[in-house]
Amino acid sequence: MKVAILYICTGKYNKFFPDFYASAEKYFLSEEAQKHYFVWTDDKALTKAKNVTLIYKECAGFPADSLFRFEMFLQVETELMEFDYIYFFNANALFLRPVSQDILPDNSGLAMGIWPGRRERQHPMFYPYERNRRSLAYVAPYGKHYTYFMGGINGGCAEHYLQMIRTLSHNIRADYNRGIVANVHDESHINAYLRTHPCKKLGREYCLPAEWQTDEDTPKLILRSKVLIDPYFNKGRDHSLWGKAKKGVRIAVNALRWYLKV
Repeated sequence: MKVAILYICTGKYNKFFPDFYASAEKYFLSEEAQKHYFVWTDDKALTKAKNVTLIYKECAGFPADSLFRFEMFLQVETELMEFDYIYFFNANALFLRPVSQDILPDNSGLAMGIWPGRRERQHPMFYPYERNRRSLAYVAPYGKHYTYFMGGINGGCAEHYLQMIRTLSHNIRADYNRGIVANVHDESHINAYLRTHPCKKLGREYCLPAEWQTDEDTPKLILRSKVLIDPYFNKGRDHSLWGKAKKGVRIAVNALRWYLKV
């Protein structure tokens, strides 16, 4: 079984790769798969590992390095077609325990991470879906079986995954050319796509932010707190009481507008 791992680390994100790589080599399909890493980075000396292909990418900053990730992946589309499975992991991902074939997709061909915690208990009106009906990432209200997926871990059979990223790459660029950037960037487009495409849902053990971990959790993969590693990753967020209040009001207003189709 051949597995391609996609990873982006430019600028300050480069510091995450050594620990991610070591943990993936130790725990991710370590007995089942022949793994190869495709890494987009501006650090030409990031690693000399033989199973890593470094692809030079200037740091474009936030959100460009995230928003256009699917265009990056398609730069190696021909190479990716030679693999059985393809997986993308956020730069701050870290494996903690062995991950076996339970991470592989079901008959849908895709395996996608879901946001744990409050997202699992919220009414869908509070999910940060794209509300702009002009956007190709728009998700309509009054549907059934809503699930909010994260952008930080996703994968599947090469054929199905490549089909997905071709569509998302086109949709994101089409939106951008019309002056539209979706609410949660690439994650918004993933959620729109998965409204019409089934997938296997990867739950809390694969998608747990480290700061949400409890004594009852035994995660196989965590998403490390980037802000604790470097305040740069806060990206201007306002964590004051006033900032939290404004965010709460904005979420409530957007939720009502979504349901009222304003």
